[in-house]
Amino acid sequence: MSQQPTTPRLRPLPMLGVVVLAVLMLVVWSVVTDSAHRSRSRTPVELPTAEAPPDPGVEPPTIRLLPSDAAVRSPDNRPQQQLAGWAASMSEELDIPRPALEAYGYAASALEVTRPKCGLSWSVLAGVAAVESRHGRHGGAELDRTGRTSEPIRGLPLDGRDGVMLIRDTDNGKLDGDLVFDRAVGPFQFIPTTWKEWGTDADGDGVADPDDIDDAAMAAGHYLCASGGDLRDADRFWEALLDYNASRSYGQDVLDHADYYGRKSRRLSARR
Repeated sequence: MSQQPTTPRLRPLPMLGVVVLAVLMLVVWSVVTDSAHRSRSRTPVELPTAEAPPDPGVEPPTIRLLPSDAAVRSPDNRPQQQLAGWAASMSEELDIPRPALEAYGYAASALEVTRPKCGLSWSVLAGVAAVESRHGRHGGAELDRTGRTSEPIRGLPLDGRDGVMLIRDTDNGKLDGDLVFDRAVGPFQFIPTTWKEWGTDADGDGVADPDDIDDAAMAAGHYLCASGGDLRDADRFWEALLDYNASRSYGQDVLDHADYYGRKSRRLSARR
């Protein structure tokens, strides 16, 4: 009589082996899921989560302030170009157009004289502009040597839908081109009513223009200083950012960019 093949019996694993196997499986699962999470949340510059106030970065050199009655008609006479060398040394590696970096440095330096208790750094202005418009490059726009955008940068209509504010037209479309609702304008995304209060002619060309990053950076600086006071204080810093845009995630994004620019500028300076 032939014997039927028997099914081999599995020997039970020792308890220690079971524990080791379970630990290995947990480690593999953790690595895989963490990798997947990081691949989804990665930002272009790998920004950390920074704490306020951000690193102010390498300070721009002392500048000569533009007299209030000056008229600078030539692009080559922009007062911001006092900082051309400072900006050129960092522009490419920070991925900030040189006219934009000159504008941030000039605004911060000017405010250090006119609002010495504010403590606003160029890196904060750079953080705001990075989030608002990629330094005037939103939608494929570029900055010319005068600091103006090649194409108008306009926000969505503030029509009250999809979580945006409802602001009906206040300027007859003069700034934003919209006769029905207001829109945010320029590299720092000012709404017309705010620009009417804070608009500044920072480059002396005779016009306060929100599409000119020189004017917009100075106006944003005045607005932040007036809103927060001493921006070297963490609570005041947050108060100013939330007044600029009432979103905690927006504020954190600005803070992370500002801290990144400040720290990287210091590393660049240390190499030289």
